[in-house]
Order: sequence, then structure tokens, then C-alpha cells
Amino acid sequence: MWLPVMVLVVLIFLYRWNRQRQILPFLTDKYVFITGCDSGFGNVLAKQLDRRGLRVLAACLTDKGAEELKKETSSRLRTIILDISDSQMVTSVTEWITNSVGNEGLWGLVNNAGIVLCGPNGLQRKEDFAKVLEVNLLGTIDVTLHLLPLIRRSRGRIVNVSSGAGRLAVTGGGYCLSKYGVEAFSDSLRREMYNFGVKVSIIEPGAFRTQMSQAENLKMSLTKLWEALPQEIKESYGEQYIQQQCHGLDKLVEYASPKLTEVTDCMEHALTAVFPWTRYSPGWDSKLYFIPLSYLPTAISDYVLLHSTLKTIQTTEKP
Repeated sequence: MWLPVMVLVVLIFLYRWNRQRQILPFLTDKYVFITGCDSGFGNVLAKQLDRRGLRVLAACLTDKGAEELKKETSSRLRTIILDISDSQMVTSVTEWITNSVGNEGLWGLVNNAGIVLCGPNGLQRKEDFAKVLEVNLLGTIDVTLHLLPLIRRSRGRIVNVSSGAGRLAVTGGGYCLSKYGVEAFSDSLRREMYNFGVKVSIIEPGAFRTQMSQAENLKMSLTKLWEALPQEIKESYGEQYIQQQCHGLDKLVEYASPKLTEVTDCMEHALTAVFPWTRYSPGWDSKLYFIPLSYLPTAISDYVLLHSTLKTIQTTEKP
């Protein structure tokens, strides 16, 4: 009885493995534009694709980030300064990319740039939500819409960086909202681009150790939110609450993986494979926590998330 099932599973695995390993030829003349290359995933991916021989156009937020990246890459890689929340800069960079790629078009767009401001909803203002959404969601949409004609011309690839938190809202603030939005935008865009031969992939990393996810930076942002609150709200939540949140951020960074190539390998596959996946979920926490928990009944996922919060409170209370 079990033998036919096992044979079927093996055949499916071999079929998927064979499709996954097929890589497109003649990639060295292809242009790929990546946002958020100062550090983290974007920085690692830019170097990785440059070594692969692709023509990388890397957008950095700062001059320092751009200069350091150029020192560590070949002369093929070109950099430009871009704040994706600034539409005028996006328009200017689009002209630069158009002149760079010529009639060939843009093969790949990796929307990687993003910011984090996490914490309880009740501690934040509308402006705090808007700041994150302007970059992570609206900035991603703006860059994509500007570059879409170039990508359609080459029948290329769009790779949008979401998060495991785009499946399961594990914290308040604009971060999870923005990543849920990236998921929805990517899904609708993928269907729209089907007849144009453009493929859209979503990267849903778990927790990885990047500059954006450093505990001290996250706690500093959370502390600023707390200090700006009216006294009435502080008394309502209590000092212990903010200590608990900071302790939770420490725990998050503790188990975050330092292996950024697990993410960038997925990005590279999405850009270079004959059959790219619709979704990539690098990190064991993404595969074994975020995804399974997001499919469970709400009562169960709420219990698990609330239980982990209670454990954090108990740990914080210990002398």
C-alpha cells in the first residue's frame, strides 16, 4: 500500500529537483537592478551576481555604501544613490537605467530596500505607520511601475522581498502591513505579467542577522516611541511592558541566522532559473514556524503567539 505512495513522492521530488536546477544560458549580458545595496541582502546579492558575470546596477541609500560596494566588485557593477520613497529620485534613476540598458531592456529587478519600525500598535502614531509603508510598500510599487516597461521589453524577472511576517503578523506597526501589501502586489502583478512573459517571485525570509535587524537599533526605535507617549498611555501599558518588548527583540536577534546567502541564493535562482519559484522561504523559522502557523486556525496561532509573549514577560520578571 505504501510503496506506490513512496514511489510517487520520489518521482515528484526528482521532477522538482530537475526543474529547479535548470539555469538560463547567456546571462552575462543581462542587466539587473537591485535596491538597498548598502548592506544586508542587497549588498551580498550585488557581489554575488557581479561574480556571476551579470551587469549589476546597484542602488544605495548613502555615498559611503556605494563607495564601499564599488571597492569590492568589478568594473561591470555600477552604483547610484536612491531613496525609494522619493518619487523624483525614482524618476531620475529610471532615466539612468534606461540609458544604461539601451534597447536590450532590464532583465531583473530586485526590490530589496526596506526599513523596520516594529512595536505595539498602541505606542505608534499614523506618521510612524506611514514612514514604513512609504518605503517598504509604496516605494517598492513606485520603482516597479517605473521600470515595468523595461522589464516587459526583455521578458525579464521581478523579485520582491517580503518576509515571513508577510504571512503572519507577529508585531504591530507598519512593517507587517507593508509586507502583507508586498505579497498582494506581487500576486496581482504576477498574474498581470503572465501574458508578457515576465515572471514575478516573492522572497519570504525568516529572521536573518542584517544591519536592519540589529537589536540595539530596534530597541532604540522602540524606546523613542515610548518616550514620546503621553503619561496616561505609559501608565496604561506599564514600564514592564516596554522592558518585555526590548527583551523580545534581544531574543529575536539571538536566533536570527547569519547565513545571508540562504536568502541571496534564492534571489539568484529567481533571476537565473528557467523555472523560478513563485515563493521562496529561506530560513528554518520561515519553513517551520511562520508558514505552518499562518495556515492553522486563528485560535491556535493566537494562542502560540500570546504564549510566547507570556514566556517573555515571565523571563523578564526574573531577578
